[in-house]
Amino acid sequence: MRTLDDWFDRYGNDHRHPVNRTIHWVCVPLILWSVIALLWTLPVPSMIGRNGLWAAILMFFAFNFYWRLSRRMGLAMLVVLVLFGGLTELLYRPLGAVPLAILAAIVFVAAWSGQFIGHMIEGQRPAFFIHPTYLLIAPAWLLSKLLQHTGITW
Repeated sequence: MRTLDDWFDRYGNDHRHPVNRTIHWVCVPLILWSVIALLWTLPVPSMIGRNGLWAAILMFFAFNFYWRLSRRMGLAMLVVLVLFGGLTELLYRPLGAVPLAILAAIVFVAAWSGQFIGHMIEGQRPAFFIHPTYLLIAPAWLLSKLLQHTGITW
């Protein structure tokens, strides 16, 4: 199994252009939030839970992936996932499922469009075309950069 540093090194090699990196700083968090929000809006049978259950299950599996690679990164990403889940719940309450799903879908399409523009500028195809695990690596890679800036290492 690859280490977190292995994943980050490869991901970083495909994301060197400053414009592409800037686009990723905006678009990756938006994509992560939009996926959580879209899953949040999926109906859940009342006997097993409430809206947000499918997102919580996905976040649990994502957390486990990060936790296996690095305890610190696992905890850091858990904070991000909980914050995005909380934001989604705050939006879900006044908006409801359909308007939130529409908003999340618009954000998802716009953010992915930005990502593809960034990769056209970079001259590299998106890393998830190489391996789908990079869909999970991207948010952690950005978070690692943020944590390094504050003096925290994963």
